Amino acid sequence: MAKEGVRSPTSHRTPAQIRQSYKTYQGTPSQIHNRSERNSARRKVEHKLGRAAVKGKDVDHKKHLAHGGSNAMSNLRPRSVHANRGDTR
Repeated sequence: MAKEGVRSPTSHRTPAQIRQSYKTYQGTPSQIHNRSERNSARRKVEHKLGRAAVKGKDVDHKKHLAHGGSNAMSNLRPRSVHANRGDTR
């Protein structure tokens, strides 16, 4: 068991830093809602195309949610992690 304040060899943050991040950002209602929308989009694409079609890929919103996009199937597509995370937003 790791000591409090000691970094795990697989993480660059201490457990206290992880808890602080969740409390001040990831746990806020707006971020919980955003994460829920992303998870919903992935489930929708998996249901339509099959789990194998999206394995190892990201589900991309053609028009980003932050720019008024939706979770409609016409706005979603599976995309490689490299291509999707390399976009400028």
